[in-house]
Amino acid sequence: MENNKPKANGALVAALVIMTILAGVSSYLLYEQKEVGKNQEATIATRVEELATTRTRLDSISTALDAKIAEVKKLGGDITDLERVKADLERDKASLRKGQRISIAKYEAKIKQYEAYLVEKDTLIAQLKTENQVLATNNQTLADANTTLQTEKQSLQDSVTNIATVNKDLAEKVTRASALKAQNVRVFALNSRGKQRDATEDEVKSKRVDKLKVVYMLPENPLTKQEEKEVFVRVLDPTGAVVSDMANGSGTFQVNGQEQVYTVKQTVPFTNNNQNVELTYNRGTVPYKAGKYTIEFYSEGFRIGEGSFAIK
Repeated sequence: MENNKPKANGALVAALVIMTILAGVSSYLLYEQKEVGKNQEATIATRVEELATTRTRLDSISTALDAKIAEVKKLGGDITDLERVKADLERDKASLRKGQRISIAKYEAKIKQYEAYLVEKDTLIAQLKTENQVLATNNQTLADANTTLQTEKQSLQDSVTNIATVNKDLAEKVTRASALKAQNVRVFALNSRGKQRDATEDEVKSKRVDKLKVVYMLPENPLTKQEEKEVFVRVLDPTGAVVSDMANGSGTFQVNGQEQVYTVKQTVPFTNNNQNVELTYNRGTVPYKAGKYTIEFYSEGFRIGEGSFAIK
């Protein structure tokens, strides 16, 4: 029995040793597991922070690209390449959101490329601004030159208009100066027996007026062409009405663009030698009213003279 006790004690000691070793190993393994867990948490936190930073930087680049596209478009530049890069950036952002085998180093490289691209476009925008400024200056210069030309053109047109007006005035003056003149107008009343009385100086009784004989002179005028001239005569009664009879040689003619009634007209071969002209007007059976009559002469659109006579 005594021989079995030392054996039992040895086994117990061995068991204790083994348990102590196992406890140590277990403690070590637990410690290692905790350390690994801490390292994994740190790695995950670092990864999340890197992803968040990358997203923020990509969003910032996207905003900057939008601004560059808007500015280049406003300046009239080509935005095709900018829109292509923006599309690439949006695909990169989508891949980052999906988290499919993300390589932060790869994104870092792309971000640097995007940033370099933005710097490049800043240079392009600066060039466009300079070109636009030059273009604006040139346009302003052209606008100023055009305004000057318009002013000079208007001034020239005004000068031409003034010259045309002066020429027209001169032509009208020459035409008026070359017009006939009816002077020394005398009116004689003829009775049925052909006896005449000067109605210019004395009043003539209406019943003694069968016809009117009008005598006038066309003075010499070197500006007037020697040719046949049409002379229109208007006899106005005391009320201002024209003495006329369309069936007895009266009619209408134009004076200053207006139609006027004439009493009688005659064709006169102008000889330019202070010639005397006469015409006879037969009113018919209609008696003349008492009062003062006016007689007007027209030729080539001008009033060339007048006279008067009286009826009692």
